[in-house]
Amino acid sequence: MTINWKTYSCHNLHDEMLVSSNKPRHYAVDLCNYLTDLSADELTDYKTAADLAIQTMGVTFRVYNDEEGSIDRAWPFDIIPRLIDKKEWQIIEVGLKQRVKALNLFINDLYNQQNIIKDGIFPAQLLEKSKNFLPQCKGFTPPLGIWAHICGSDLVRDSDGTVYVLEDNLRVPSGVSYMLENRQVMKRVFPEMFDKYTILPVDDYPSALYDMLAQFSPRDIAEPEIVVLSPGIYNSAYFEHAYLAQQMGAELVVGNDLVVDDKDCVYMRTIEGLTRVDVIYRRIDDLFLDPEVFNPDSTLGVPGLMRAWQAGNVALANAPGAGVADDKAVYAFVPEIIKYYLGEEAILPNVPTYKCINPDEQAYVLNNIDKLVVKPANESGGYGMLIGPHATAKEHQEFKELIKADPRNYIAQPMLMLSTAPTMVDNHVEPRHLDLRPFILSGEQITVTTGGLTRVALRKGSIVVNSSQGGGSKDTWIVDMEAL
Repeated sequence: MTINWKTYSCHNLHDEMLVSSNKPRHYAVDLCNYLTDLSADELTDYKTAADLAIQTMGVTFRVYNDEEGSIDRAWPFDIIPRLIDKKEWQIIEVGLKQRVKALNLFINDLYNQQNIIKDGIFPAQLLEKSKNFLPQCKGFTPPLGIWAHICGSDLVRDSDGTVYVLEDNLRVPSGVSYMLENRQVMKRVFPEMFDKYTILPVDDYPSALYDMLAQFSPRDIAEPEIVVLSPGIYNSAYFEHAYLAQQMGAELVVGNDLVVDDKDCVYMRTIEGLTRVDVIYRRIDDLFLDPEVFNPDSTLGVPGLMRAWQAGNVALANAPGAGVADDKAVYAFVPEIIKYYLGEEAILPNVPTYKCINPDEQAYVLNNIDKLVVKPANESGGYGMLIGPHATAKEHQEFKELIKADPRNYIAQPMLMLSTAPTMVDNHVEPRHLDLRPFILSGEQITVTTGGLTRVALRKGSIVVNSSQGGGSKDTWIVDMEAL
């Protein structure tokens, strides 16, 4: 079967490619026409070529299964890209920079003067019960006041076309390697489409990441020693750790590869002896970083690493403690945080959010739980949440009890009807819900990837896009229509 846009239904939702059946958006006309001209055999060949490219390139992700343990799977990829007009993207980019700038100011304030609490903007109770606030970081300010050097903010679009920030990932955000690999796959499979469109590049991300990290080297040298600190091969994001280290020309290390000397400097063990390390791009959670300070049983971290960091002898990205803002209860206050620190209105809105810590809002959530999505403050990957309209009465009651027992740990939001995009299902297209995770780098300047990782809920009707729960991905094209 060939693609027939006349039979494609947007179901009264915002579709990223079509306004309605057989009516492409202005930036998708050429792509829709190109896909229409492909035969069923050609579509199958393109899909097979993409799968083979992913297999050849070794693009995998790891999932954890109670029955099978951890297993590596080929990266699920859809060959129809997601397009965004450059003019719209420029607004999103400014909004992301505004957001990350305010969040870094917020984190630094929490670990120092806490003026936002004293001024009554942010509740002290939220900080007191924060699982990600590290008392060990109090009184410390990292270089340039930047705690979250790499941020991945998840964006969604509602049925009316409004773009919302769904959450901010400030601890160890992952997925950027898949963004890069998606582009490489598309260049192999659809090289002719890159002649039809002016597509803004993403390939420069590894060099931009390296340059940003190098800015924080405590030593003023031409080529600082940068390492990527990984938990090891059994981590779900190990492919990304290895990929980014290779692309940056940095060393990939685990905790045992590093040692802190009596002068609080970090060294890497090599076959030629010890080599001084300047910057650590760490992909290990805070509580496993340093057994002297956090979990004493951790074998993933480096004893003395916090001493070296606080002495200014090594840079850590992201900084320990940045996760205090990677909290869905904090997320609810981001518009107020932007207003407080920058004196500006938020360019990108939050999804309307009910804070269960507020008695009136909690009462509303409890009375309307069947209509809402309830999320725990510190879970990720789509775990631990309740999708009220799809849940049972028993599940509703269980979550009511969880909320009443620990209201600080829960927020609730209306169930958004996420935008869709045409996605290959067997040898035809169907709409599937999606989101987008751009990556923001904060150094002397703030830069945003031109696009990001588009994640797709491959299961019909599902809004859960995480790969660990059946989601896939698309290449994201920011297209410059004025350049055509």
